[in-house]
Amino acid sequence: MAQDSEKSSENRIQAVVNAFNIVESLEEMDGATVSELADYEEIPKSTAHVYLKTLRDSGYVIQDEDTYRLSLRFLKHGGYTRHQLNLYQAAKSQIDKLSNETGEVVDMGIEENGKRVLLYKSEGPEGVTQKPVTGEYTHMHMTALGKVLLACQPDERVEEIVDTHGLPPATEHTITDRETLFQELETVREQDFSIEDQERRDGIRAVAVPIRNDNDRATGAISISGPMSKLTDERISENLLDQMRNAVNIIEIQTKNY
Repeated sequence: MAQDSEKSSENRIQAVVNAFNIVESLEEMDGATVSELADYEEIPKSTAHVYLKTLRDSGYVIQDEDTYRLSLRFLKHGGYTRHQLNLYQAAKSQIDKLSNETGEVVDMGIEENGKRVLLYKSEGPEGVTQKPVTGEYTHMHMTALGKVLLACQPDERVEEIVDTHGLPPATEHTITDRETLFQELETVREQDFSIEDQERRDGIRAVAVPIRNDNDRATGAISISGPMSKLTDERISENLLDQMRNAVNIIEIQTKNY
């Protein structure tokens, strides 16, 4: 059957996989011509052109002269998906409030498929603007959000995540050793917060605390990040942790109302 020929050994439709790979490549390249995409994906130009034309005709890619870019149609889908999450509905106002009170960048994230997903970001008046955007996926071991979410998982699940995604370095400070990671997660469990110390970006620290449901399962986490000079151990322990936990307490209560 022709339909079967389009499927891989794992019973996946390869054309769909290819299309999403091209979407991700267009994002990574910040747009591309047919030739540039073909070289990047290592596929024939004719194949790249067919996929781009199909995505353009479907409204998911726009063409600006010879360059193809992702369209805002993805914003619609992302906005819908996020809006469906009770956690986002309950937390948004508290994230904004905490950001204004501390003056720093406050993020909220969740775990999905073994990655940290940045669900919402609020930049305070004194916060240092950072590159990560809402919806960003990244490895969990290199961020405060990711580590506190990992610490809420059983060791067996952490092993699965590491086996699947590895422990790649982002800076010279990133944890890249499995044993060291498990030691770090044990510390996070004991203190119920995590510290990111230049593990993803040089000069940046962050602190994160989990958000839990009635079953004590972590449904997400919030973090505050900023320059090392501002996120000192003293400020974290004497001020920020109390402010964050107060916000989390309200979020956990409000989540029940959605």
